[in-house]
Amino acid sequence: MKPPYPILLTALLLASCAPAPASVSTAFPTLAAESAATSAQPTPPIFTHTPAPAIITPPNGSWQIQYTGEINLNLDVAIYNLDLFDTSSATIADLRARGVFVMCYFSAGSREDWRPDADKFPAEVLGNDYEGWSGEKWLDIRKLDLLAPIMNARLDLASQKGCDGVDPDNIQGFTNDTGFPLSYDDQLQYNIWLSESAHARGLSIGLKNNFEQIRDLLPYFDWQLHEECFQYHECEMLLPFLEAGKPVFNIEYTLPTSEFCPQSNALGLISIRKNLILDAFIESCK
Repeated sequence: MKPPYPILLTALLLASCAPAPASVSTAFPTLAAESAATSAQPTPPIFTHTPAPAIITPPNGSWQIQYTGEINLNLDVAIYNLDLFDTSSATIADLRARGVFVMCYFSAGSREDWRPDADKFPAEVLGNDYEGWSGEKWLDIRKLDLLAPIMNARLDLASQKGCDGVDPDNIQGFTNDTGFPLSYDDQLQYNIWLSESAHARGLSIGLKNNFEQIRDLLPYFDWQLHEECFQYHECEMLLPFLEAGKPVFNIEYTLPTSEFCPQSNALGLISIRKNLILDAFIESCK
């Protein structure tokens, strides 16, 4: 067999005609190039943290609640619970100058037709009449987009007047005949929103009645205010607040003090006896 010289010669000739490969640089980037690349990177944003306002909780001490008649400001008590709309900034300032903690009351679950902002409630949020209270209707708390501006304005007013805390009433509508199919979760969502909105303004907030949701709402509320827990045998349900070191205030309207004060003092509740119209009359257990 003859050697394949013609084939080898042809291959050599073709290889000599091919273009030379481009040279590949293996040099590392210069310091100047690195600097330019770094300077081209966006500067990370600087975040600043604005601390939430300090919340002052009420003392575990004597108190008065009065919404009607000429307010008796001469009582030697640690706490006053007064009407948000009817109490002047000057009165609140005078009490606070004496070291008194001021709770400001408003209804968060009903519309009272005599309030100065009553016309701001849309008809679609108004439910059944509040039985036993003329001129008052339950609210559809599910419509937070409509209620939030009104309640925020009330919380702003409490802050502007110098209230230490707020006492929002009627926040257990889900257990009442409101005219709306309010659920447990509807109420929970609304109440937590109220709490967070109050705290955002530096206001303490109390859980009014509504013992059904105490376990879920305990982390969000700073104190408990209950009506007639001895009359209706509900006082034991309020103990989670006491166990958490948060004060519990109780009002009795019909029982004489001899029938509830000993038990109240033993449990650690701060109980008083009042007239239903919440005038100046008071009988205190402590």
